Amino acid sequence: MAIFYEMPPQLNFDFLEPFARLLINIDLDNAFSPGANIFFATILVFVQALIFNKVVNNHNLLSKPSFLPGLMFITGTSLFMPFMTLSPALIANFFLIWIIDKFLKLGKSANSITTVFDIGMIIALGTLIYFPFMAMILMIFLALLLFRPFSWREWLAGLIGFMTVFFFLAVFYYWNDNLTSFYQIWKPLGNKFPSVFKINYNDYLVLIPVVIIIILASLQLRENFFRSFISTRKGFQLLFFMFVVAGASLYLKPSFRIWHFLLCVPPGAVLLAYYFSNAKKRWFYETLFFLFVLSVQYFLFV
Repeated sequence: MAIFYEMPPQLNFDFLEPFARLLINIDLDNAFSPGANIFFATILVFVQALIFNKVVNNHNLLSKPSFLPGLMFITGTSLFMPFMTLSPALIANFFLIWIIDKFLKLGKSANSITTVFDIGMIIALGTLIYFPFMAMILMIFLALLLFRPFSWREWLAGLIGFMTVFFFLAVFYYWNDNLTSFYQIWKPLGNKFPSVFKINYNDYLVLIPVVIIIILASLQLRENFFRSFISTRKGFQLLFFMFVVAGASLYLKPSFRIWHFLLCVPPGAVLLAYYFSNAKKRWFYETLFFLFVLSVQYFLFV
């Protein structure tokens, strides 16, 4: 309601990174009116929430199956106005949910080389849409450390899967006599992590309820940590590292956009759902969620 109330005059949608447009030339920058842009973004968020909810329930990350993960996902994607528009990070979340499912399957198979190879390719495809998604390569090694005994073949499989996609991209650049531009793709990897941020703190007051819930969830998780299944413990450790890597990957993009932090929503939503799934005082957690939603609406309108 808030974004329709304050409809932006124009919304651009950069569907692909510039280096991928030579391969797939789809111009969607101004293809949608602001209303259509927001409408399709809403549809994508709901579809992602349903898929995400199914993944979390299938891997038994919570005490019992519910729609809480999907609810927290939708609430998380409503925190800021830029979250509600079509953006590369929103599209990349499909790939993020996909690799979360793949990662959580690593400990359940005898040979994971194929799965890790697939994860590498998925990360490469996500990178074509949003370059900072490349940081998820680190998650391959962290996931293997958590879920698998060391095997150099599995560690290489993820890198080979990632490089396979970019090998074909390099061949395409070569065919078009543009190989020098291919080398420019990797320049952001040399960026320094920004030490100064221009932040209007009033815009981020909406995060106060989120921080409170995350603290309560962390305390609850610590209390139940050794009572949980080993796979569940490792799953939450994986999601914590994914949350950190997704947030820190902003340095790979020279121009900062708040919608980058959509990549933090899936791993963060699991932690929020964990608290509400395990909280015991109903009057307290329902009041807390009501205040959470109320603060989101208030700060969107002001």
